[in-house]
Amino acid sequence: MSPEPASGRARPPGAPQRRTLPHSVPWWVRPPPEIFFITVCCKPRIKSQLCTPQVALELFDSIEFRNQKGIWYAHLVILMPDHLHALASFPDGSMRKIIADWKRFLGTNLRINWQRDFFDHRLRRQESFGLEADYIRSNPVRAGLVGKPEDWPYFWVPDVQT
Repeated sequence: MSPEPASGRARPPGAPQRRTLPHSVPWWVRPPPEIFFITVCCKPRIKSQLCTPQVALELFDSIEFRNQKGIWYAHLVILMPDHLHALASFPDGSMRKIIADWKRFLGTNLRINWQRDFFDHRLRRQESFGLEADYIRSNPVRAGLVGKPEDWPYFWVPDVQT
């Protein structure tokens, strides 16, 4: 066994210096799309427009269609009687137009009356995803609609093929 260098360095004195490598992400690597917590409200807020089996089925089909086409990637969606919450990513960054188009489609086809805009909050850390997902799943419990999150039928997650 050769003795450790006296300086504690990995290279002995006089050895050529190693070239430093960049630690920045190369220009050709696309960062993962940001995830947003989104709330979209109906008007009036007191009228149940979303929580019927037929509306939920068609609404969830429209979400799946947009996932498959790469328009967005919805990670989860929960319908409440007068609003919905979602965690979603928008690959091309045009969240406002994508949601406006989707609301227009649903308003025309399902007669959902939406409020003019929506609320969004960008998740800043990966661990936020689990916290926000739990918060969304617990929304019907907090509203007194069910006793446990798993009892709420108006919840959507993508089918993940294994």
